Amino acid sequence: MHNSTDLAPHLANRGITLSSAQIWRLVTQRPERLSLPLLAALCDIFHCTAAELVTVTAHDAAARKVVNQVVDMNTTASHARPRRARIIRDDAE
Repeated sequence: MHNSTDLAPHLANRGITLSSAQIWRLVTQRPERLSLPLLAALCDIFHCTAAELVTVTAHDAAARKVVNQVVDMNTTASHARPRRARIIRDDAE
């Protein structure tokens, strides 16, 4: 196949209906998502496996910036104690 339009009849034979714009984007750009039936049809058309069509790259997560925090030693978890609840009746005057 030399043109993206050559792919449309092959997809249609396998029950996949895409517009010419969708096929062009599929061929020329990196798709954000791909359905399993479409992936299976592409593998069948090109006589290959999914591993040959899809490459997986892992990126290290960017280090998160740590904000300087002021820690009050009186309120840290080791010193914190729950406060007792004070219940006040509404009808009491």
